Amino acid sequence: MAESNAPTLLAQLEGTPDPRSRRGRSFEWRVLLAIISAALVSGYTTPRSIAHWALEHAQALVAQLQPAKRRLPSASTLYRVLRKVNRQQLETQVAAHNQAVDADDGVTGGVRAVNGALLRGQAVDGKAVRGANTHGHALHLVSLVRHESGCVLGQCAVAAKSNEITAVPRLLAGRDLRGTVTTMDALLTQQALARQILAQQGHYLMVVKENQPELDAHIALLFNVPPVPAQPGEVLTHTYTARNHGRLETRTLEASTALTDYLDWPGTAQVMRRTCQRVMLHTGVVERKTTYGITSLGRDLAEAEQLEAFWRGHWTIENQDHYVRDETLGEDRGQTHTGSAPQALAALRNAVISLLRYRGWTNIAATLRHYGASVHRALQLVGWPAT
Repeated sequence: MAESNAPTLLAQLEGTPDPRSRRGRSFEWRVLLAIISAALVSGYTTPRSIAHWALEHAQALVAQLQPAKRRLPSASTLYRVLRKVNRQQLETQVAAHNQAVDADDGVTGGVRAVNGALLRGQAVDGKAVRGANTHGHALHLVSLVRHESGCVLGQCAVAAKSNEITAVPRLLAGRDLRGTVTTMDALLTQQALARQILAQQGHYLMVVKENQPELDAHIALLFNVPPVPAQPGEVLTHTYTARNHGRLETRTLEASTALTDYLDWPGTAQVMRRTCQRVMLHTGVVERKTTYGITSLGRDLAEAEQLEAFWRGHWTIENQDHYVRDETLGEDRGQTHTGSAPQALAALRNAVISLLRYRGWTNIAATLRHYGASVHRALQLVGWPAT
């Protein structure tokens, strides 16, 4: 496993203000953070299970953490900390940690551009925390996730009575987007967001559907009724084939520059048609789907092959982040719903996923079992000094 040159998770989390009153601090803030984060990397992902893990490993934890009075915090203390912590400040510290490990990596999610530059893909999308929503406490989060690794570079909550369209500009605000390609699904295909990404010196790849009817119609017409004669090199094609999960998948991306000067869309350089065909190998059933897109990447940076790689990389946010948070770390099954706790735990899950991916782990479930077998290993991973 790779050794990190970035600050440890625990050191970064200590930058989050302690929410307890000074008179009620029986335990050091870093001890509480160490217990919570070490339990999470061991696969214990709810306040109740974190407290149970601490109780089961009390002797080892006391020996290594050396808490005052040689005892551990109660379940109510741990839950109270998660409920009261400033969620925005915690998100900031988690994002700083994740960005540091991502920068230390430097290449994951990268696609080599036509001109030789390395462009790194990052996906933006939203996710409802269903466990909290079950209790009537609606929580919807938007995240910025590195292609391939699933490292969560930032996350923020969607404001009440609002939506992802207004939250994503806040998520991206102030970021240096040089050398990046931000990908998104059709809901976020908005002119204002395209302008913002360009103003921050980044590039975008946006899926186009019926919520942008005029844009969708123009792109569909171009590919379905192409002009005659077409200009040489105007349309480039790349086909990608993969066989997995009992399916043979063929994805064909066509990229055209024909609408560059025609469309009233910020930064238009190419439009795309992506056709996906899936053949179920056991049944022979064939499924086909056609989707359109638009990008600010010109031919000096991306031809059809590069564009297909970025489009394919967008699904990192579902496969490497959302799926792991829900299925492996139990986010949707959790019933935590009061105060800051749901968002705080979501942020900490992001930190755990990003740290484990950075350390080279690919099977997160197996990784949790590895660290769950040793309190010493778990504490070392999050940054508690070895004794």
